[in-house]
Parts: sequence; structure tokens; C-alpha cells
Amino acid sequence: MNDVLDLVSRWAAAEESNDPDRIGAVLAPDFVGVGAAGFVLTREQWLGRFAGGLRNRAFVVEEPQVHGYGADAAVVVGVDAQETSFGDRDVSGRFRCTVTAVRTDGWRIAAVHIGARLDGVR
Repeated sequence: MNDVLDLVSRWAAAEESNDPDRIGAVLAPDFVGVGAAGFVLTREQWLGRFAGGLRNRAFVVEEPQVHGYGADAAVVVGVDAQETSFGDRDVSGRFRCTVTAVRTDGWRIAAVHIGARLDGVR
């Protein structure tokens, strides 16, 4: 499962770079993302967040736990620790996150769910 951990690390680094091309390189074509506020985004919408004002200053997945499902699927549960703003609003924090990875043409991220805040801020 080291390949899956590497994939999650590459995704986090790409998110921190604010580079939609780098992020797109690790996402599956039918990717779906769920944000902390409950919104659901397609792959194109997820990649378009930066044009809409999202800026990551830091983004890392801490404490990743990989759960393998056969040879071609895995779920990673961890903590998304991010320093992020959306426009003028600071949306930094620590959030529970779940990343679903699939192996099709190499490992790709099929889904991301950024969930509950872990730092007590609402």
C-alpha cells in the first residue's frame, strides 16, 4: 500500500501548489469531491476552485491509515491539516478526510471527502 500513500502525498503536495494541472494528474476521470461545507464537486469543478479564489498556503494529510480492498481499491482515512483562504475568508483548519483510490491506469484518486473539523472551530 506504499503506492497509495505516495499517491496521497502527491495529491497533498499538488493541492498545496494550487496547480490544477498537478492535481488533475492524480485524479480519476470520474472523480468526485466533497468539501467540509458539504458541497459536492465534479473533477472539473474541483480543479476550478483556484480560479474561484481558493488559495492553499499549506496542505498535508497527517496520520494516513490505508485500508486495502483487493488489488485495485483502497480507502485512506487521515487528517487534512491546511492553511487555506477562499477570497478574503480564512478557512484553515484540521479536518477528518477520506480518500478513495483506485488502480486503473496506475493509482488515481476517485473521491475525496473533507469532513468534520477536528480543531473545535466552527
